[in-house]
Amino acid sequence: MVDPRVIALCLEFGIEIVPANKYPDIGQTRAVASIQRIIERFGEHHARAVMRTLAETANNKALLDESGLWAASDLLRAYAKVYQERPSDWFEVWDAAPVGELQFVAQQLRGFVKIRPALAGMVQERLYKRFGKWADQPDLYDDRRQA
Repeated sequence: MVDPRVIALCLEFGIEIVPANKYPDIGQTRAVASIQRIIERFGEHHARAVMRTLAETANNKALLDESGLWAASDLLRAYAKVYQERPSDWFEVWDAAPVGELQFVAQQLRGFVKIRPALAGMVQERLYKRFGKWADQPDLYDDRRQA
């Protein structure tokens, strides 16, 4: 049985849940277990931000699979301050990034590299170009951090 929180979240963003044996189309997901785990680990607010990032930005409704959901979750946690303080800038980067194409490229490494970190790394490169070093991550070699 699908967790009612997952159903509600998918309904909120117009995402259709399809059976696990069906290949999802754009705007569909079969990754209900991933969405549930994201809710359980990081809360509904975070899961909503993940869904919003993927469902409300250009060309990203195809990324509603395990790798896409978790990569977005990882990056939202890494760039939490940017998402909270500059949400329109956050969404501009995701709108401009060809994330579906990047996921296709990452999948070419299947069997050699896990898709989630490969995809997150490629999107991270674009986020870093826009936002630079995120505020919550100290530079390990920065002597100024020792006061």
